[in-house]
Amino acid sequence: MRVNRESGPGNRALIVGGGFGGMAAALRLRARGYRVTLLDRCQRLGGRAQVFERDGFRHDAGPTVITAPFLFDELFALFGLNRADYVEFLPLNPWYRFEFADGSRFDYGGAVEDTLREIRRLAPGDEQGYLRLLETSRTLFEIGFGELSDQPFHRFATLLRQIPRLLRLKSYRTVWQVVSAHLRDDRLRRAFSIQPLLVGGNPFATTSIYSLIHYLERRDGVYFARGGAGAIVAALGRLLDETGVEVRLETTVAEILVRGGAARGVRLENGEELAGDLVVSDADPLYLYTRLLPAETQSRACRLKVSRATLSMGLFVLFFGSRKTYPDVAHHTIWLGERYRGLLKDIFTGRLADDFSLYIHRPTATDPSFAPPGQDSFYILAPVPNLRAAIDWEIEAPKLRERIISALERGLLPGLRENMVSDFYMTPRDFASRYLSVAGAGFSIAPLFRQSAWFRFHNRAEGPRNLYLVGAGTHPGAGVPGVLSSAKVLEKLIPDAPPPDAGDPPVPATAHG
Repeated sequence: MRVNRESGPGNRALIVGGGFGGMAAALRLRARGYRVTLLDRCQRLGGRAQVFERDGFRHDAGPTVITAPFLFDELFALFGLNRADYVEFLPLNPWYRFEFADGSRFDYGGAVEDTLREIRRLAPGDEQGYLRLLETSRTLFEIGFGELSDQPFHRFATLLRQIPRLLRLKSYRTVWQVVSAHLRDDRLRRAFSIQPLLVGGNPFATTSIYSLIHYLERRDGVYFARGGAGAIVAALGRLLDETGVEVRLETTVAEILVRGGAARGVRLENGEELAGDLVVSDADPLYLYTRLLPAETQSRACRLKVSRATLSMGLFVLFFGSRKTYPDVAHHTIWLGERYRGLLKDIFTGRLADDFSLYIHRPTATDPSFAPPGQDSFYILAPVPNLRAAIDWEIEAPKLRERIISALERGLLPGLRENMVSDFYMTPRDFASRYLSVAGAGFSIAPLFRQSAWFRFHNRAEGPRNLYLVGAGTHPGAGVPGVLSSAKVLEKLIPDAPPPDAGDPPVPATAHG
């Protein structure tokens, strides 16, 4: 494996941020012989994958969908272990249920024939178009994910080598254009173009490369962890502990220390300084470059990238319990309102509309432990503008809550108001304050073509040596598969640790297989 050894770092690695990207980076570096300390400002590991518990109801605050399970398996296999011994992944069927404004329904998931059967029921004549769309997605997946997702893009020459293939794939098209080229029914076009919203993008602006998500789901399935995302975080936390990674929670980093043109450690909010031979940031790159790293240490191109960044949308998330169960509501439901293109335009141009579309998560459909016996737990997500829009969430959040509850009671959840308990919500302001997400964006920068690959924030910092980036805002992008893959990129950039000093904790004997 070829790596650029930079200035030959020692074996002390600091990880700033304990989301999935930070935890994966810590484990990959530990397996390669580094002494690793992971720092996170939250009370628990997981970054945005926090867990809220109210009156016997449990709610995942972060990712609720597991795709590409092999990326989790790899982290345990680094140490000769089996992920299934730590956390169980439960296959879902359907993967998603789509509820349309005209009252029709579309269940997506299972085998290809299951999907074709649903298409024949909803939109006869679109079956062959779907198969062509699936083949297009497969081609995009094999290149965009299979070949490029764990490759570093910090050199422009890397992008130049890929341009002919990207042009052949017509990656300049949007996801919506690709889907519309294959499907005629507007409801199916909406259903098969929502994937960019899972990573913070507008289907009418997101590069068609992200159509690969469809094949990723088809190839490996869609899962839910028994116990939810919190169970995955607990499993990774246990692995961190067993492999000797030091974890410090409720610890906020105030500055990356740069000396001699290289990252040499961090200064904490309390003034304490920690030395490191290399630093990996799992923070929002915009926060890293505007708050943690002196501007004079950054490249001119990086400062320009920061100033021109287009952010993903914000999120309004309503959590509640229900004293009654709704057995007809699927685990994952996408409730699409009458407007689609117009609503997305409002969201991404900063207008909070009166209408909305919703993602409805009912984990008790699969795992009853999320609620007391005979009751349900819900998480309702509405994409909204981020904080760059002039929206007063103190005023608008209660109004939006009321509109959402009224819509759910008229439709999917009759009798909701009289059975709803222990409700609370998060707005983009909470994402900004809790997770230091710039402008409260739900997924860092948007997945536009001009913010992908080399144009995205690089995994090797655009400034000091020995500083690296993982997470949603860096290559290859947002979503759990993206952030886990960003940690794999580090293996192409960082060499194995030099021999440890006397007294250093040994790497487990199984770490290298």
